[in-house]
Amino acid sequence: MGIRTVAVHSDVDRDSLHVRFADESACIGPAPSSQSYLNIPAIISAAEIFNVDAIHPGYGFLAESAYFAEICEACNVKFIGPRPEVIRLMGEKVAARNAMKEAGVPILPGSESAIQSEEEGIKLANEIGYPVIVKASGGGGGRGMRIVYSESELGHALETASTEAAAAFKNGDVYIERYVERPRHIEIQVMADEHGECVYLGERECSIQRRHQKLLEESPSPVMTPELRERMGEAAVSACKAIGYSSAGTFEFLLDEDKRFYFMEMNTRIQVEHPVTEMVTLTDIVRNQIRVAEGEPLGFTQDDVIMVGHAIECRINAESPDTFTPSPGTITTFNLPGGPGVRVDTYVYPGYKVPPFYDSMIAKVIVHARTRELAIARMRRALDAMVIEGIKTRSRCI
Repeated sequence: MGIRTVAVHSDVDRDSLHVRFADESACIGPAPSSQSYLNIPAIISAAEIFNVDAIHPGYGFLAESAYFAEICEACNVKFIGPRPEVIRLMGEKVAARNAMKEAGVPILPGSESAIQSEEEGIKLANEIGYPVIVKASGGGGGRGMRIVYSESELGHALETASTEAAAAFKNGDVYIERYVERPRHIEIQVMADEHGECVYLGERECSIQRRHQKLLEESPSPVMTPELRERMGEAAVSACKAIGYSSAGTFEFLLDEDKRFYFMEMNTRIQVEHPVTEMVTLTDIVRNQIRVAEGEPLGFTQDDVIMVGHAIECRINAESPDTFTPSPGTITTFNLPGGPGVRVDTYVYPGYKVPPFYDSMIAKVIVHARTRELAIARMRRALDAMVIEGIKTRSRCI
């Protein structure tokens, strides 16, 4: 796109590939994320020093921080994402549920506000019917969540979920909703501009999980039909228009065994698995995010979105495959797979020292093929060809 880039980094990430390949770079603090990647004054200072026009927040840290988006706006720096008020609305799970209900999107029976007492929780759970799930009102990633099968378990679940949520997200509010057993986790990728236009880019299935953490992502979903895709996509688009959404976003739905879907949450950012959608729709989501932030119209309609073939993503983690404990250290060998339909996103290389301070994911392997069976075969070949030595690794794939 001809846009010069400035990579911000902590002092332990100075040798990361994203820093090496950027036009400029700025160290924003020491390793602890609270002193670097969550250090808003340092990030804004770097933006001012390099006279940047916009900030892309990436996947995590400040990507869904309404406060950070407001600071960017106040400093005349474009935040590449939705407006702060929309981030705040969809980041508060109870408020998001209520907004989706008003927009006509199906939601599971549950709280209309945060649970204030065990007695209130028991009363609501008995009305909903067990099993129920206790969830953190703010945050995600499986933290602050407890499945409850009986009234006797609820008090402890509310307490532990609230404590975990407060520690993880600085917000101990929790809510209750019906728990769907054996659901499928379906995501609808949306892309909207600042002129009211919105499209959905098909779906991703992320049902294979461990402790509510995604292990494998694929598109299209093996159980999807054209009719169901259209209903889910149109529900997501209607919701976007109702809340005035712009930029890329993802609606997460639970799909039950009767093919009924329910809103779970919305991620107001790109996700780790966005390349799966890019492969099957030939759409550059990040490029479109930047174009939308510049005020440009989408430039394509729903009729232009065509899904071709099948894509799968596996996450490569610096973890012990036996205990799932992190395995930081120096990578001595790093051989990447290649060939038609194989994409690898990574920040490491031979000789790179993986730090112990952040998420253990070091690479993503994405494959695309004409059919699901061919995509699985291609992924197996790609993982066989990928050689990483010096640290222990675990591929989030079956």
